[in-house]
Amino acid sequence: MSVLRTAVIGVGYLGNFHAQKYAAIPDVELVGVVDSDPKRAAEIAAALGTTAYSDHRDLIGKVDAVSVVVPTQYHHTVARDFLAAGVHVLIEKPITVTTAEADELIALAEMHKVVFQVGHLERFNPVLVALGDILHEPLFIESVRIAPFKPRGTDVNVVLDLMIHDIDIIQHIVGSPVEHIDAVGAPVFTGEEDIANARIVFKNGCVANVTASRISLKSERKMRIFQRDAYITLDFQNRKLLVAQKGNGELFPGIPNVKVVERELGQADALKNEIESFIEAIREGKQPQVSGREGKMALETALKINVSLKRTHP
Repeated sequence: MSVLRTAVIGVGYLGNFHAQKYAAIPDVELVGVVDSDPKRAAEIAAALGTTAYSDHRDLIGKVDAVSVVVPTQYHHTVARDFLAAGVHVLIEKPITVTTAEADELIALAEMHKVVFQVGHLERFNPVLVALGDILHEPLFIESVRIAPFKPRGTDVNVVLDLMIHDIDIIQHIVGSPVEHIDAVGAPVFTGEEDIANARIVFKNGCVANVTASRISLKSERKMRIFQRDAYITLDFQNRKLLVAQKGNGELFPGIPNVKVVERELGQADALKNEIESFIEAIREGKQPQVSGREGKMALETALKINVSLKRTHP
């Protein structure tokens, strides 16, 4: 295909950025935007020189690919309609509300041979990309993702809102099934947990201690990875990567020499990279960087954490 016809379903805060990226990419046409608020849809459409729609189904037959950026409870219904029509779908995280819904979408994508990508944005953060060959069999991982309170995203608890980013990254780099989960959390400003901590034990012996909060006074997105002979810090927010590695020789008798290297990765547009990766997968007929199955794995672990939270806060 020469020009890829695209649309964005749901143009709230994040969906607006999706629409801007499609509109700016060469050989991609933003056919339309959809929103339940007609005024919002018309405003974004006018700004980007496209057409506003109120019903996503009106775009079937007019588009090759869409971003689904509606509230999580509508992910399944909207994505199902497009996948069943043979349209490629980039869906925001979490993939769906339940794993059964995720399974149905994955099956539809496979049946119609279309790309089904899940929007785990941190996979495109230059810090994670730069990790590359530095990583070897993590033994222990600690992650902290905290942010000030915002009403946006509170249709789900902090596990599905924020922690799921780190769940996806950790499962991706560990590459082993989850064996056991313990979690604690508390609802503070909403009716769902706004702060949570989970201890995830993997079958290969790696342990991850994961904390997420959306009621903090500052923003921080850091991960620390411990492996044999090395300690790695990833600062997703400031795009810094630090590697402290055991070197040759001894600093003092019995104390090994430690080589520390810190890199600043500079500015990057992770959303643009994510959407370009989606388009590349479509054009080249290959698997997306974050597949529907990986999105389901992250959801499955997040839901297990929620079950553990309910045991501590019935």
